[in-house]
Amino acid sequence: MSDLLAKSAMDRRIAEIIQPVIEDMGFELVRVRLMGGQAPILQIMVQRPDGQIEVDECAQVSTAVSAVMDVEDPILDAYTLEVSSPGIDRPLTRLKDFDRWKDHVAKIETTELIDGRKRFKGVLEGTEGSEILIEIEEAGAPVTIGLEFEWLSDAKLVLTDELIRDVLRGRKDAGQIDETQFDEVQTVLDGSEEET
Repeated sequence: MSDLLAKSAMDRRIAEIIQPVIEDMGFELVRVRLMGGQAPILQIMVQRPDGQIEVDECAQVSTAVSAVMDVEDPILDAYTLEVSSPGIDRPLTRLKDFDRWKDHVAKIETTELIDGRKRFKGVLEGTEGSEILIEIEEAGAPVTIGLEFEWLSDAKLVLTDELIRDVLRGRKDAGQIDETQFDEVQTVLDGSEEET
C-alpha cells in the first residue's frame, strides 16, 4: 500500500480494515487520513472505478465503514467519520492516477531533496515503470523529469479550467449532466479565460 494512500501507521491500519469492505461494494479507496486534534476526523476518500461517486453512495460507504470500524475498533478516542469524493483537484495516491490524469497540471512533493528541491509543479506526462513523468520549467524551458513513485510524499491536481472541462465532459458522456448544463459551465469557463 502506498504512503500516499495512507501515510501514518494508524492510517495504514485503518486502510487494511476498510479497503476490503469498500472494494466489495464496488468502490476504490483513494485516501485515508486520521487528523488529530481535540475532535479527531477520519477522512476517507472513495470513488467508483470510473472516477465518480454520488452523495448517496458516500452515505452507503459511511454506513458500511462505520460498522466494520465499530467491530475492529482501532481508534481509541471518539472521532468523526467523513466519507467524500476526491474532488476535482484530487490527491494523486496511486501510480495509475498519474496515467489517468496525464496532460493536467499537478503539484508534487518528495520526501527528500531532488536536485535541490522537494516541490515540483508541472504537466503530468504519465508513467514509465515505477516513475512518474512531469514536465516542469527549468531555466525558462520545459523539461520532462522522472520521479520514482516511492519518493513522493504528496501529489495533487491543480484546479484549472481545462481540468474542470475534462471532468465535466466525462460526466456528460456518462449521462450525469445534460448538454445544457455542460454548455452553461463551458460559457462561464470561456468568459473567465477572456478576463485573464
